[in-house]
Amino acid sequence: MSSNAKNKRRVGLVGAGWVTGYHLSAWQRLGDRVVLVGIADPNLEAAGARTAAFGIEKSYPSAESMFDAAGLDIVDICAPREHHAHLVRLAASLGIDVLCQKPLAVNLAEAEALVDSLPGSPRVMVHENWRFRAWYRRLKSWLDQGIAGDIRQVRLDFLSSGMLHDVDGLRPALVRQPFFARQQRLLVMEVLIHQLDSLRFLIGEMDVVAARLERSNSDIVAEDIAAITLRRQSDGVLVQLTGNLAVHGAPPAPRDQLRIVGTSGTLELNGNCLSAVGAIEQSETFDADATYQWSYDAAVAHFVDCLDSGEPFETSPQDNLETLRLVEDIYRLAAFDPATKPR
Repeated sequence: MSSNAKNKRRVGLVGAGWVTGYHLSAWQRLGDRVVLVGIADPNLEAAGARTAAFGIEKSYPSAESMFDAAGLDIVDICAPREHHAHLVRLAASLGIDVLCQKPLAVNLAEAEALVDSLPGSPRVMVHENWRFRAWYRRLKSWLDQGIAGDIRQVRLDFLSSGMLHDVDGLRPALVRQPFFARQQRLLVMEVLIHQLDSLRFLIGEMDVVAARLERSNSDIVAEDIAAITLRRQSDGVLVQLTGNLAVHGAPPAPRDQLRIVGTSGTLELNGNCLSAVGAIEQSETFDADATYQWSYDAAVAHFVDCLDSGEPFETSPQDNLETLRLVEDIYRLAAFDPATKPR
């Protein structure tokens, strides 16, 4: 492992988009263990803004140029998903440990081929931070304690008005993340993949029973409405997952609404409020903004901790394949045609 004089791991980022602000803040919090030495993006203005804001040594026009010059121990891949497989392969071939934003690849087949080709060393982790949110970690502990008893029903809703026109005639979801407009797979692959992974983390493996996808407007090419039914493999419990980015009365920036009904109690997450009702009654409210950044902090810290200890990653490439299998089955069962006219 290469290191600077203080024996810190040298970290470079690929990508300078919106999400990298959260990644870079997380890396800075590990300043006694790592040092940020480079950021690569063909948009040199965006890369330069990140280097200035976070005190990074240098920006590069491409991942390849950074890999050649920066002497990296770690690369954090935050580029668009169509570049993930290539960049993971390249970094791994150079002996660089990899943290890659979800999803691992653009589809299940590409992800499976990538995983099959990866060497045993260096190590690769998928950055799936949703399950690291404080309320999901607490909810998992409640489930493990048996507060819900035997689970009988699960429902998770992710509802937003972000695809509706605001008072300025804009769609807030497209203002915040303009790349949504051109995605061929949008709501499920880009957003609900988080909820699918979190449900797997909370209650175990599932199969997709049915799925319906729709598109609400002609400013996008893919789905922004989804209704999905899953079945837990261990006992057949049904899980309902809905997502809709065009809901009148919902906030533009949605938060999860999750209800787990069990024989001993009902556990409910409503945005940043977590509660248990039944044999044991308790509640907890989280700071939503702090929890959002903390999930990035926790995912990045988990990655570095596992590099140090040799322990397996919670969100390994193999684990991400299980989430991608659900995603692939949803698109297959929905038979959604992006060319279909919106309602």
